[in-house]
Amino acid sequence: PFSYLPVVSEITKQAMLLELTVPWGDCLEEAFKEKVSSFTHSVYHATVYENSAARTYANSKIKMGIHLTKRSWEIRYRITSGDDEGLFKAEDYVLGDFSFLRIRTKGGNAAILNREIQDNYVLTVKAYVKGESLLEAWTKVSIQVLDMNDLRPLFSPTTYSVTIAESTPLRTSIAQVTATDADIGSNGEFYFFFKDKMELFAVHPTSGVVYLSGKLNVDEQNRYDLEIMAVDRGMKLYGNNGVSSTAKLFVHIERVNEHAPVMTVVTHASSRLEKNSLYALVSVEDFDEGLNGEIDSVTIMDGDPSGQFYIERREEEEFAIKSTEMINWETFPYGCNLTLQAKDRGFPPQFSDPQVLHIMFSNQQTTEANFEQEFYVVSLNEVSPPGTIVGFFKIKPEPDDAEYILTPSADSTFFKINTLTGVISTSRWLTHVSKDIFSLEVLEVDSNLRAKVQVAIEDANDNTPEFSQSFYEVFVNESVPAGTNVLTVSAVDDDKGENGYITYSIHCLQQLPFKINQFSGVISSNTDLDFEASPEVFVFVVRASDWGSPYRRESEVNVTIHLQNVNDNKPLFEKVACKGVISVDFPVDEAITTMSAIDIDELELVKYKIISGNELGLFDLNPDSGVLALRNSLSALGPKHSIFSLKITSTDGENLSDPMFVNISVVHGKSLYKHFTCKETSVAQRLAEKLLTKSKASTKSKTEEGFIDLFSVNRQTPQFDKAFPTDIAVQEDLKVGSSVFQVNAYDDVSVIQIHAQDPDVSPPSTADWLSYRIVSGNPQNFFTINSRTGESFSVSRSSEKDFEW
Repeated sequence: PFSYLPVVSEITKQAMLLELTVPWGDCLEEAFKEKVSSFTHSVYHATVYENSAARTYANSKIKMGIHLTKRSWEIRYRITSGDDEGLFKAEDYVLGDFSFLRIRTKGGNAAILNREIQDNYVLTVKAYVKGESLLEAWTKVSIQVLDMNDLRPLFSPTTYSVTIAESTPLRTSIAQVTATDADIGSNGEFYFFFKDKMELFAVHPTSGVVYLSGKLNVDEQNRYDLEIMAVDRGMKLYGNNGVSSTAKLFVHIERVNEHAPVMTVVTHASSRLEKNSLYALVSVEDFDEGLNGEIDSVTIMDGDPSGQFYIERREEEEFAIKSTEMINWETFPYGCNLTLQAKDRGFPPQFSDPQVLHIMFSNQQTTEANFEQEFYVVSLNEVSPPGTIVGFFKIKPEPDDAEYILTPSADSTFFKINTLTGVISTSRWLTHVSKDIFSLEVLEVDSNLRAKVQVAIEDANDNTPEFSQSFYEVFVNESVPAGTNVLTVSAVDDDKGENGYITYSIHCLQQLPFKINQFSGVISSNTDLDFEASPEVFVFVVRASDWGSPYRRESEVNVTIHLQNVNDNKPLFEKVACKGVISVDFPVDEAITTMSAIDIDELELVKYKIISGNELGLFDLNPDSGVLALRNSLSALGPKHSIFSLKITSTDGENLSDPMFVNISVVHGKSLYKHFTCKETSVAQRLAEKLLTKSKASTKSKTEEGFIDLFSVNRQTPQFDKAFPTDIAVQEDLKVGSSVFQVNAYDDVSVIQIHAQDPDVSPPSTADWLSYRIVSGNPQNFFTINSRTGESFSVSRSSEKDFEW
């Protein structure tokens, strides 16, 4: 029988030789099934790139599929497992006697291949012959997802902060940034560099270690904000912006303890033989900042073997040298020499040069003394900063050991007194205190002498006008006449007199149809309003300004005025004076012409109506569309009814338009003939121009809504004149009240404040806006300065002793 049957397979032959008992048809089906099962390989390996587009085919180095034993077979492939997300599709492609298995990505699926989530898929593919359910075969296809450079390196963390000393040596490693890239191979490699060129720092391109490459100077800059970029080395799929990320590195520079303390010793001759007598005051300065500039202690290094003296700390930088017991000065006829040294709190600490203090006992006797006045009256501006000198209050003749205090009271908590000089100064701000008068009492401790001091507080323009509402909004009909009051704004100022007197003004870049009464705050219209030709919403700023000095204070509030439409326009026809002819056999219900009217009030719907001329009922006018049609046939009309004049009007429900006429002539002999002409009124063009004007006005209004007034923002700090000296030499016998130096300072905000001034008011000088005071280096109040003008820097009290400045 082999000579009569097609050679199917070796398995079929063997089955027949073994004389299998199954029917011959079943044997043939088994043979087909076995042959279909013969994929060229039991497992295939293919690759595809992640993020591949739809219908991208996987690449295999060997051909995948089944040899066709019968050319008539239609083999199909289907993925039965390994693709839970439905990312792949199996396709067949027949070429000659081979059915290729092709695996491609699906389209229309939101899920895409992502190697970082899953880098390998093992698909089970079933092959079957179309129409033959028993002919099946299976194989495995291992698909390796190849990496694409779709991820950029990411910093972890994204912000770094280090603190280094100003003296850090060059090439020192100060920090290290780290980043990771989930891609693999060259796609996962990256390097570091600074976003902006840096001369003081360098970053290693691969390790991310940041080195110091320049000399630091904390006086020039005490902080550097560095931006470090991690740039992908792989092929850039999305351009330069898609393969890099940025981290912040904040480098804080610490000042080194480079200055040693400097002592200034002022002897204080004691005239009393008693314990705890004061013999000297030591002032210590350190030009370092922060902890390096703080004074830790002053110690007696030599000259006191018996421990008869001790040092008492009075203020942060002032120390008093006192005796621990009554000293028998007869045993020290030439006095004592104490060696003093100061130490700061820096690391490592710095020590001052040793200084020798010579102490002598004075036999001067205390004489009867009294205050210069029993009752003092002084004035002080309420914006005077803490430390402002109020005045000098002392007894005369003044003993060397005079000590002044303020009698404790509720008012005295706002002031302090220098116990040695009797100088009273402010200790707190006075701006939030409602009192106008402060009553103080100065007491000299040893003599128990007292004096009353009354401090009158002068009002300053330290309050800004405040509006009663955070914003104002109102709706106004377009029909109101010019001069109508539409809104009243109101603001209050807690200052007194002219400092609290308020005027109002409107500030807007666009021209407004409104004005404001500068005294009452009433906003009114200054022209007729038109909803159709102007913006529907007006947004502007109202500014409240006081009349204070030395400069005005201002505040602003947003005002929104909505313009409401009123039906104040009648419809207008686009075409008038229409005339034409129609044939006598013109069809019934056929349109003759169309009326068209426009209502400018929000383009409301217009209704149409025939007023006269249609007494025979031959014509019909659609009230909604304006279509004029023939209602009844014209064939029965006589020659005298050959001309019709229709009077037509339109209405928006409230207003009627001017009527228009349509003249219709009926002609004979021209079947279905119709011809009409009308006169154009340009209504639509005028409406378009009006709407365009409104649109431009509205667009300009929205553009200018974001306008911000920057003229009242105090952004600049006062700066001393560059000619400010570092030292001044004065004679020790300089008279009290003598002028020493003129202090000059400026503030860039002066230009801004001048803008805010009323044109009728002269702008104040820059000095009027600044407040001057001595903040350090004057512990004994030998010098004072005018806090308001800075005009003088004068000696405030005399001393019988030499002193170093």
